[in-house]
Amino acid sequence: MKDDSPQIASELSRELSLFHITMMGLGMMIGAGVFLGIGNSIHEAGPGGVLLTFSLNGVIAIFTALSYAELSSAIPRAGGAYNFARLAFGRGPSFIAGWMEWFASSVAGSLYAVTFAIYTVRYFKGLGFLDWVPFDTYTTEKCTAFLIAVFFLYINYRGASETGKIGAFFTLGQTLFLVFIGLIGIVVAITDPSRLQNINPFMPLGWTKLLVTMGFTYVAFEGFEVIAQAGDEAIDPKRNLPKAMILSVVIVTFTYVAVAFASLVAVKAGSAGVEGPVWQWIGGFKERGFGEAVSRLMPYGNAFLTLAVIFASVSALNATIFSATRASYALGRDRLLPGFFAKIARVRKTPWVALLGTGVIVTAVAVLLPTKDVASSASIMFLFLFFLVNLSVIKIRVNMSDELSYSFIMPLFPWLPIIAIICQAVLAVWLVHMSLIAWIVAPLWIFGGVAIYVFYGKSHAISTEEEIQVLEEETETEGDGYKILVAVANPNNTLDMIRATYDISEAKKANIKLLHMVPVPDAIPLSDAEKYMSEGKEAIVEAMLYLIMKFPLTTTIRYCRNVARGILSAVRESRTKMLIMGWHGRPRRHSYILGSTVDYIIERAPCNVVILKDCGKCQFKRILVPVAGGPNSAFALEISTILAEKHDSRITALFVNDSREKTDSESLSKLYPERNISSDRIDIKRIQSHDVVQAILDETNEHDLVILGATLDPLLRQVTRESVAHAVAKKCSKPMILVKASGGIRSWISRWL
Repeated sequence: MKDDSPQIASELSRELSLFHITMMGLGMMIGAGVFLGIGNSIHEAGPGGVLLTFSLNGVIAIFTALSYAELSSAIPRAGGAYNFARLAFGRGPSFIAGWMEWFASSVAGSLYAVTFAIYTVRYFKGLGFLDWVPFDTYTTEKCTAFLIAVFFLYINYRGASETGKIGAFFTLGQTLFLVFIGLIGIVVAITDPSRLQNINPFMPLGWTKLLVTMGFTYVAFEGFEVIAQAGDEAIDPKRNLPKAMILSVVIVTFTYVAVAFASLVAVKAGSAGVEGPVWQWIGGFKERGFGEAVSRLMPYGNAFLTLAVIFASVSALNATIFSATRASYALGRDRLLPGFFAKIARVRKTPWVALLGTGVIVTAVAVLLPTKDVASSASIMFLFLFFLVNLSVIKIRVNMSDELSYSFIMPLFPWLPIIAIICQAVLAVWLVHMSLIAWIVAPLWIFGGVAIYVFYGKSHAISTEEEIQVLEEETETEGDGYKILVAVANPNNTLDMIRATYDISEAKKANIKLLHMVPVPDAIPLSDAEKYMSEGKEAIVEAMLYLIMKFPLTTTIRYCRNVARGILSAVRESRTKMLIMGWHGRPRRHSYILGSTVDYIIERAPCNVVILKDCGKCQFKRILVPVAGGPNSAFALEISTILAEKHDSRITALFVNDSREKTDSESLSKLYPERNISSDRIDIKRIQSHDVVQAILDETNEHDLVILGATLDPLLRQVTRESVAHAVAKKCSKPMILVKASGGIRSWISRWL
């Protein structure tokens, strides 16, 4: 019985203005990265190194912020990198994004706890308040870090998480304090120019050290992930999210450079306690160097600095614990992690299991790892995460731009994200010189996530309501036979497509499932989806009349927000061996290779794919199969054999500029023993041409049907050139079949790159 009761929609109240979300980003950035990074950067790279470290990191961060800004302007909802990767690359990579985000935010929380401990213990020890403590300074700092982390874990369990409006004022205060330090440094340098000698020599330890310090301090620029998470609560998010991301990076970059400069000129050479070059004296304190320098810059510097660190670190610690818990909770909710991660405490209404898991990571890393390894681990995980986001912005712009409404488009696409990807990869590699432990911990975490997804998440993940909903579905025929899913759309060309499907299904002795996807616009309520079913029913009835007497047959009609993602969801659920669908021809937009639906399916389908164009009304006596090698060419030859047997046809296996002169029809069938290729119907033809595409097109004039193996170039190559197969597919006027063989398990990283 249909429920006609009115549906009450619920959503988060949009109360965060541009100021509030900008302050949220600044609050995440201005913390451990600058307080711990300045002293360590001076120690590793010298006085010029620390200035260039924050300047160049700011430039790289701007490139990634532009990627976040573009994606957030088109996808303005909570989720950040997890959502972006889900749309760009599917469920597997999105799990890895969420998995990395969980660890990155947790380790960042560890870093903020350690920062709080270092500066608080330093201040109270200087006052003599900790003389009674029986531990050394290092142990005292670790105990303090553990206690402050546990305290804020408890605060999050109680449900008293930081809100954007309250946190904004704390962030504004700490930002103004750092700007004040920078201004004092500039005034000191103007009134006492001799202090500028503290920056000489500029790069005494060599330029390569700059890569180490840039990677180490990159965590200081990770705030735009938090801004992206505020999509559901921001006022006018499509405009304000991009602005906040760019503003926050620009503000912190200038602030960091000013503060680093102030630290270098804060200490006068030869003053009491300072031996040797000033930069060496500051760098000798490593993570405590910034505090030692500021204490000599102005009266009560220690007190003001400690107060600023307390505000900065505790607000950031609270936010990172909340963010990390939300990431693991989302993975549990979607069953990519075991469902108990989504358990909610009955009284407090907080995700206590996800919070407990986050707490284990935060406290373990804070207590067990040295400070530089904590900072390096946080930086490397955010580098990996931003690497994925920059890939996502390219992928989404190329494949989904007609589905999305952008309010911000980055300039110089795709070169800015490509430059960011290269820079982030270099910084991640060079971090091994700062912390080998970080390069052990981070890959182990990622490989562990891959294993969890392969052995658990992949089989237990659930589709969200926004992805797919079944409107009508017949019970599927039992058995493990060869399953073919036929996606039918337009009743006017359904029979033409089904005639070719008939031949393939007969050869495979297959069970057939007819699928029609009903695309429902976002503005239409889900309860009205059935109004869009009539055309789909007509198409399925036409196909059933033709096929039902010969093959085991079931049907399904589903609504979806996106046809391609809906089809792939059905493929996975039914464990389909082959997907057959139609193609109208050239894409409407030049940003697609074959079309938004076909491109998406060719890349991601976990089964064999057969795409038909104008194949229903002809007898095929001459079939052309351009052969380039590989599984797609083999599958094309197999399909050509099936159709040739049915139509008593000859097959031309065309080799263009091929050096394998000994290849003949018999060796071709032996080359692909897993395919049923009939060598007695194949004629081999070789031609030489400087224009491969035109040579194949000329050859099509002598044939009735062309069968092409789809070439799947890596993502970064797609934006600069078009494959031969895709160029032929778009220009060919003859009936055509485009095929892609199932690739089994393969690396999605190699597919992108």
